[in-house]
This record gives sequence, structure tokens and C-alpha cells, in this order.
Amino acid sequence: MRKLIAWLSLVLLAAPVLAAPAATPAPEWVTEAPAGKRVGIIGLDTSHAPAFAKGLNAATAGEEFRGYRIVAAFPGGSEDLPTSRDRVEGFTKQLADMGVEIVDSIPALLERVDAVMLLSVDGRVHLQQALPVLKARKRMFIDKPLSASLAEGLAIFRAAEHYGVPVFSASSLRYMKGAQDARGGSIGEVVGANAFSPAWLEPTHPDLIWYGVHGTELLFTMMGTGCKRVMRVMSEGSVDREGTDVVVGDWGGPRLGVLRGLRTGKADYGGTAFGTTGILWLDRKGYTGYLPLAVEVMKYFETGEIPVEPEETIEMFAFMTAAQESSDRGGVWVDMQDVIARARAEAEQISIE
Repeated sequence: MRKLIAWLSLVLLAAPVLAAPAATPAPEWVTEAPAGKRVGIIGLDTSHAPAFAKGLNAATAGEEFRGYRIVAAFPGGSEDLPTSRDRVEGFTKQLADMGVEIVDSIPALLERVDAVMLLSVDGRVHLQQALPVLKARKRMFIDKPLSASLAEGLAIFRAAEHYGVPVFSASSLRYMKGAQDARGGSIGEVVGANAFSPAWLEPTHPDLIWYGVHGTELLFTMMGTGCKRVMRVMSEGSVDREGTDVVVGDWGGPRLGVLRGLRTGKADYGGTAFGTTGILWLDRKGYTGYLPLAVEVMKYFETGEIPVEPEETIEMFAFMTAAQESSDRGGVWVDMQDVIARARAEAEQISIE
């Protein structure tokens, strides 16, 4: 046995020493930006915050981001919304570890930045968080959902006009390649479209506004504005609205747009656009995350030109509001202009001072 041990020792000593695998270098972050290029975040209760920060603040960030960097953030958070409350700490730490300054108020944030990304996951707080930014006359992107109601969304746009600061809101699904191709005329005039996305529910928000906003944005990206009436059908036997949604929008003539909200089966995003010269299928392969949206946001920060007009976002929220009313009334058609008119009257009563 002693001879065997001695022999093994000689073999091990003679064997070449294998180098340890090289450690993956830690990402290099840049959080310094010249005046005019400093971006602040409101709301660190969503994965969108680190996603945008990683794109903009990477040392290798491309020219498409125009030199903008996220330099400061206000965590925010909603105590009565677990999806918000339970994630603030983790996402705040992620941004702090990247060198982003964490501040304790929106006024403190506004002292440090030139433009704002309002990312709070809770649409109910968007109006109150947006107003100080608009009063400071800083350009602002508002992540989905614009608000938790059509009336509050209208109030945000009224405030933006009052303070002379155009704002826009969008889901990253708007920049799915197939949707942009259809909108750009790749299949001629779009005469109809289907879109699907998860439509998970959150009691604090109307049914579709919480998550069905993604599929709604995809549908309107393909169809554009002009929806006249909406009807919503839910699967038979649905309990507490847990079944599958099908919402039909009538754009007039042959143009119908259909949203399928998924709450059972596989969750995914996609759709079909029907054109005068072709049919285009959309699937996740055409979705490349948040950075195409970030490119559009930085372009807006640079030029002041919004890529999504308020009229389209307002119509999207009217579509989701009309769908809610349709199901409440047993699946009848609901007129879009009636919904918008009632919401405008409500929005006029909301203070924007």
C-alpha cells in the first residue's frame, strides 16, 4: 500500500498543473453623464428598471442611446400592492450596485436629472408622480400602464399640454419587429389583426389595464387608431373573471381587430396581421426586449418628438375600458366615443395643479 501511495504521489507531482477557469469579468457600468444627458428613474418596483439601466449604463452602450445614462433613481413602491412592495428592495439594490444614486424623493431626483423614466409598476400612482416632473418641465417617458384609468390618463395628457412638455407611454411589445413591419406597410394596408398576450388580473386595476395592456398595444401598433366600438366575450363558466378573454374591436368596413387575453394555458405574446398584399405572423422571435423601446425613449429625450401620439394611447385605454363595460353589461357592443366623452368629463374634475 505504501508503494502504491508513493507511486501516486509521483504521478500527481509530475502531472501538468491545470489552470483554474477564468472568472467572468464583472460588467463595467458608467453612471456619469454630461448635463442634458442625465436620466432619472421613478419606481424601482419593476424588472424594467434594471433592464433599462443595464442597457444604458453598460460601458459598451452603443451610439443609439445618444450618450444618455441613468444617474439617479427614486424607489417609490406601493404598500398595498405585493407585486410592487415585495420587489422594491431587490431592484433598488441592483441599481445601487451599478452605481446609480438612490434618492428619497421625487424633488431630490429632479435636482439631479434632465429627463425622467416613470417606471412604477402601479398605474394608480402615475398621475401624482408625473405632475412634479411636468411642473419642472422635464421630458418624461411613462411605462405601461399609462395610468389605472382612462380618466387619469387623460388628466396626464392634459397636464403635459398645460405645462408644455409632451410625454408618451408605450409597452415594449410595440417594438416587436413584425408589428413594426405591418405598421410600416410590409403587407400593404392592414385590414385586420389578431394579437394575444397574458392578461393576468390585479384587483387594484381594471381587468385589461394591468397586463392585457401589452396585447392591446400590439393590436393598436398593427391596426392604428380608428376603433369605433368594442365587444368582450369571456369563456363560459369563468369564475371571478379568471377565464380567457376575447375582445373584438370594430374599426369600420372590413377592419376588425381581435385581442385574446391569456390566463390559462401557455403564456406568450404574438399575433397575426392581415394585409392587402400579404399575411404576417408575429411571434416571440421578433421580440428583442426593452432596448428597442429605450432607443425610442432616448431619441425623444434628445429631440422632444414623441414616437406615439396621445390619441393612440387614449384610444388604447378607451378600448380596454370599453371591454370592461361590455362584459359588465353582458357582452354588448360599447361605443368608443361614448367611453372617451365620459372619461373626459371625469378628467376635467381632476386637479393638475
